Amino acid sequence: MTVSSAPAPQVEVRDLTMSYGDALIQSDVSFTVGRSEIFVIMGDSGGGKSTLMRHMIGLNRPARGEVLYEGEAFWAAQDEQREGLKERFGVLYQSAALWSSMTLAENVSLPLVEKRGLSVEEAGAVARLKLALVGLAGFEEHHPSEISGGMRKRAGLARAMALDPDILYLDEPSAGLDPLSSRRLDDLILEQRESAGTTVILVTHELASIFALGDNAVFLDGERKTMIARGKPSELRESPEPKVRAFLSRSRL
Repeated sequence: MTVSSAPAPQVEVRDLTMSYGDALIQSDVSFTVGRSEIFVIMGDSGGGKSTLMRHMIGLNRPARGEVLYEGEAFWAAQDEQREGLKERFGVLYQSAALWSSMTLAENVSLPLVEKRGLSVEEAGAVARLKLALVGLAGFEEHHPSEISGGMRKRAGLARAMALDPDILYLDEPSAGLDPLSSRRLDDLILEQRESAGTTVILVTHELASIFALGDNAVFLDGERKTMIARGKPSELRESPEPKVRAFLSRSRL
């Protein structure tokens, strides 16, 4: 009888070391992310969380180690293969990174025209749908400067979802938002996972989001410059690492 092997995790970070020139950011970071999981990257401010995300989405090359997608090594792949993998990602940057000269509909339409070859009319129809999904129906012709910070984050999420990605990368999505706007964004992330089975990799230091969203997490220590804990957020509150316990309870060391 043939025994089938377990499927590879959707994402695997293997022995990753990150640096800028001679400046070490993080070393020996390893973890896996399963399909449809919401995975949280947390840790010290300036400790390399967003840098790790940049390595995972192909913006920075590792000093050592690899990122694998369903067993396929990203950095060992040919340029064409890497571009194909990137099209499976949706990314929401901390600033939302919307084009200020474009309307919300035009911002969301842009990847559909550039990556999928849709006509302006076809892309506009999809953009209106995506904006409606994040509660921005009726704001399609507004520019980013004409809406609130929370609405800009939701518009950025709509653009990140434009190509129906397998994996959503979200960098501090709640940063600068009031508690109600932050909760609304968390609910949208959960809805996207539940409705489309999207895998979400989330950089955040917001405790409410970590516990509301995270299935699993990793903690990056900016002082030791390596990963010091991984597991379910609820379990990491009892971590043997004092820094992790303090972070998740907001207590003093």
